[in-house]
Amino acid sequence: SFLGIMLGVATLIIVMAVMNGFRKELIDKIVGMNGHLVLQPIESPLTDWKDVTERISQVEGIRLAVPVVDGPALASSAHNASGVLVRGIRPDDLNKLASITSNIQQGSLDAFEQGQGVAIGRRLADQLSLRAGDNITLVAPGGAVTSKAAPRIKPYKVAAVFSLDMSEYDSVMVFLPLAEAQAYFNRADDVSAIEIFIEGSPDRVDEFRRPVAD
Repeated sequence: SFLGIMLGVATLIIVMAVMNGFRKELIDKIVGMNGHLVLQPIESPLTDWKDVTERISQVEGIRLAVPVVDGPALASSAHNASGVLVRGIRPDDLNKLASITSNIQQGSLDAFEQGQGVAIGRRLADQLSLRAGDNITLVAPGGAVTSKAAPRIKPYKVAAVFSLDMSEYDSVMVFLPLAEAQAYFNRADDVSAIEIFIEGSPDRVDEFRRPVAD
């Protein structure tokens, strides 16, 4: 009976430890690149994003506020092509995302900081047969206004290749400097959203809804 109780308790402890570790790992990977709160414009473009970002950053308990520009595109190389999500982000903000900076497998973010390159996921790099230093071509559906709908096509150098070990990110994410993303998607100095990261556990997110809204 004593051995049975020992085995039962040990099994329970092991299962709980594995599940808690899996939950933490999953949350760190999913939330590590996406904000705990997302502020988006509704009726008008978010053109005062600099002031809003600064005010949100001053809220107690807010670790980071990141303005981003998101848009779909087609990434291609000489070997293949794939649909991607382009995310424009300021270099300083990208350097503060440990999920990216701690998982750089090729290249570095130095060229990204100078606005001369992009950061892509490892699965996307493998699919397009690209390495750091190669060129990747981005094709966006909305280009210059002409008599016909012309896509916007522009080549970029791959500055860094990261791997989060999650295909949802590694196969579709392309990071572009914010100013370049605004120009690429023909945005008038506005952003798509502001990603907000809080201190501590993401489970505390409800505590920050009202302060951030105010």
